[in-house]
Amino acid sequence: MSLSLILLCVWLVLANVLALLPSRDHHWQRAYVLIIIGVPLLGWVTWANGPVIGLLALAGGISVLRWPVIYLGRWMRRQIGS
Repeated sequence: MSLSLILLCVWLVLANVLALLPSRDHHWQRAYVLIIIGVPLLGWVTWANGPVIGLLALAGGISVLRWPVIYLGRWMRRQIGS
């Protein structure tokens, strides 16, 4: 297993542990940090292991950070509809 996949697994475990902890801002600050770390990590995983593994990593990240993705989709829909 490559270093990029090991770090991806650490990121996924960290994201799940952070989701279990209580938060006053509904986890948004943690989500921003996870996104900032996760985007370059996703690029590295895709570059090192190929696009199929990269798409699987993207699906895993979306499953963990689903609310930012939902809000992004709503924002994009509003921008296109205007």
